[in-house]
Amino acid sequence: MKEKYDPQTIEVKWQTFWEDTDLFKVSEDPSKEKYYLLEMFPYPSGKIHMGHVRNYTIGDVVARYKRMRGYNVLHPMGWDAFGMPAENAAIANNTHPARWTYENIDAMRVQLKRMGLSYDWDRELATCRPEYYRWEQWLFIKMYEKGMAYRKESFVNWCETCQTVLANEQVEAGMCWRCGKPVRQKKLWQWFFRITDYAEDLLEYCDRLPGWPEKVTTMQKNWIGRSVGAEIHFPVEGRDEKITVFTTRQDTVFGATFMCLAPEHPLTTTLSRGTDQEETVAAFIDRMALSDRSSRAVEAYEKEGVFTGAYCTNPMNGRRMPVYTANFALMEYGTGAVMSVPAHDGRDFEFARKYDLEIVVVVQPPDEEPDPATMTEAYAGDGTMVNSGDFDGLHNREAMEAIAERMEMENVGKKTVNYRLRDWGISRQRYWGAPIPMVHCNDCGIVPAAESDLPIELPENAELLKGGKSPLPSLETFIKTTCPQCGRSARRETDTMDTFVESSWYFDRYCSPRCDTTMFDKGAVDYWMPVDQYIGGVEHAILHLLYSRYFTRVLNDLGLIDCKEPFTRLLTQGMVCKETAACPAHGFLFPDEIETSGEERVCRKCGGQATVGRVEKMSKSKKNVIDPNVLLDRYGADTTRLFCLFAAPPERDLEWSEQGVEGGHRFLNRVWRLFNLWEDAVRDVAPSDGEGLTGDLQDLYRKTHGTIKKVTTDIEERFHFNTAISAVMELVNEMNGVDPDTASREAAAVMKLAMETVVKLLSPMVPHFAEELWRAAGRDGSVLLTAWPGYDEAALKTDEVLIVVQVNGKLRGRFTIDADADEAAVRERALSDEQVRKFIGGKTIKKVIVVKSKLVNIVV
Repeated sequence: MKEKYDPQTIEVKWQTFWEDTDLFKVSEDPSKEKYYLLEMFPYPSGKIHMGHVRNYTIGDVVARYKRMRGYNVLHPMGWDAFGMPAENAAIANNTHPARWTYENIDAMRVQLKRMGLSYDWDRELATCRPEYYRWEQWLFIKMYEKGMAYRKESFVNWCETCQTVLANEQVEAGMCWRCGKPVRQKKLWQWFFRITDYAEDLLEYCDRLPGWPEKVTTMQKNWIGRSVGAEIHFPVEGRDEKITVFTTRQDTVFGATFMCLAPEHPLTTTLSRGTDQEETVAAFIDRMALSDRSSRAVEAYEKEGVFTGAYCTNPMNGRRMPVYTANFALMEYGTGAVMSVPAHDGRDFEFARKYDLEIVVVVQPPDEEPDPATMTEAYAGDGTMVNSGDFDGLHNREAMEAIAERMEMENVGKKTVNYRLRDWGISRQRYWGAPIPMVHCNDCGIVPAAESDLPIELPENAELLKGGKSPLPSLETFIKTTCPQCGRSARRETDTMDTFVESSWYFDRYCSPRCDTTMFDKGAVDYWMPVDQYIGGVEHAILHLLYSRYFTRVLNDLGLIDCKEPFTRLLTQGMVCKETAACPAHGFLFPDEIETSGEERVCRKCGGQATVGRVEKMSKSKKNVIDPNVLLDRYGADTTRLFCLFAAPPERDLEWSEQGVEGGHRFLNRVWRLFNLWEDAVRDVAPSDGEGLTGDLQDLYRKTHGTIKKVTTDIEERFHFNTAISAVMELVNEMNGVDPDTASREAAAVMKLAMETVVKLLSPMVPHFAEELWRAAGRDGSVLLTAWPGYDEAALKTDEVLIVVQVNGKLRGRFTIDADADEAAVRERALSDEQVRKFIGGKTIKKVIVVKSKLVNIVV
């Protein structure tokens, strides 16, 4: 081996070897246990960032480790290539989304290969390719035929900047999750998937995912939002219509004194039409459409509304109730109508006081009789029923069931379960997405495209219109078609699918990505699925992960796959963070725009003093980013990988540290020098089996086996690569204590074992480095094809054990003693220890507790 560690040369050499030998290519093998390792695939932005590097390094370590443990490992890579980001970037860079995407894929593929990641590149896929989304369109048609997909007119979250609809999950604090601009309500015809049909099953299985972080399953449970309550029908005065509400507090129905409708509720406009309130209501609806309608924002608003001019009747007591439209009523929860009980709900109380509406107490707290005229807040607790007819005197919890039964008997309501989850609106009025395979015919209505016409290809030569608007509605060559039922002239659907549709089944397609006769090969998907270990950011806890679970159920119900859950275990890795820096003149600064002078930071643009801010997630907007290419050029992939693994456990945030990268590089150089020193001495020596060893060599042999156990446990049970690497570092330190110039053949044999162990244990983490050292240790082939080392429990036993001594529970001394020493010997040695005797002094010893091989506690 060369005297100096040269990562650039070594890494190119071994990447070429891996590619030439198809080392990472895999196929189904029923004789071997499979292991499907998958990291969330990236959007092809053009450059990988440190978050990518960390995520994919973590996954690669597990994939390589499992392969050495004898598993048949599937570890694929592809590109989440459709969606608004590509369009927005193309507009900003004056190019076409297709060109932008494909060029970025080519660039990022090169970068990922430089990282030495063990991907089976023969399985690479891009969701923007027709051979991929053809099967997505096919599935849409099957879902439509089964009633799982439907079209309706509804109020949607509309981003004017992005010119598209957003799902509720894509609106963050009233802003578009992509561009950060305000979102408003707009009524459009949209396509939906009936995810609500699976709400109960999705919720139930949240408790059957032991390999998932609890915080993720909790987030999904909260998003699904199961509520047990009742539906109640309130007849509208003078009309043959009813307002249906959902409530979890049917015990308070006798205290309902007014009704509130969401501004988007279809009855809001209907009830006000022809009344004096029509214009006022219309103005209120328009104003609400421009406001943040997320539940979080609405909670913070001052409660306001307007009278619709209509009344409804409380079906339980006949009370005449004015109907308002209010800003706190949301279509996304319940029915979009709220029976308002101001005495027992804080929002209703605030609204009633503001508009001088009646307040009636129906649940009386213990030892108190609230006066509606003087109440300062609603009472939301339990108590005794009052002003509630036949139910007076009951505890309100008992009354819930009784009132629900009465409503069912009188046909004015029923017990029911409600979910916060809403059907998934998948229509997007954008160009860069998979076309929805439906046809609009004047005679036949809306019908599915013929399967023989699939894929309905997105015309990649179409140019975006001004403002990023989709060209599809005005592109005659795309729109014009014939009806598959009657053969007459028809037009294609011009909406495209939400990009989350593509990412909801890509893991299935990886099982047989070249299959061109069906969505995926059944045998292959049955062998590989479910994914054994999925790795990605917690920011996908609701959107991507919930949709993937839903899609897997759809595929299961259609008989296409056997599993119901796509991911057995989930690891949500922490963020990569770095301190920010800024100067008054130029704002945030990139790291290379800062010069360090002693304790001061100086802006290289203007020479002014730069201030260091807090440590935050690396982001382009804050400019606290490190380009992985800089690290790869300066230190190589293995040092970059080592830093990402050693700096923090994978589930915690990683703070960038130049010193940490340097430290990793120094360690690899130290190992390199050690192998250089011993290369000739161990070349023709067999690894030691431990027989006849004594002294330092026995200690090194024991340390080697102890390190194998530690690293194996840390990877297998916890993915704590940082402590695994630390254990290897300790072993290397002990190996450096053996002098090759004076070493015996016995010493060389122990060192051979230790060296091969170090190589194998480090190989998943620093694979190029390990391959080179494997050859230096006199071995042929790839270290990846060797078995993971096992450890000998007998070798871990020591001749001596460390005993900790406490006096009254406080640490007062330590000593070592023969491992086979009996309790009396341990007790005697503890009591005779000079350091311990000082703390006993002249006090009477009341008790001596001996925990063999661990500690002695002396009570005085």
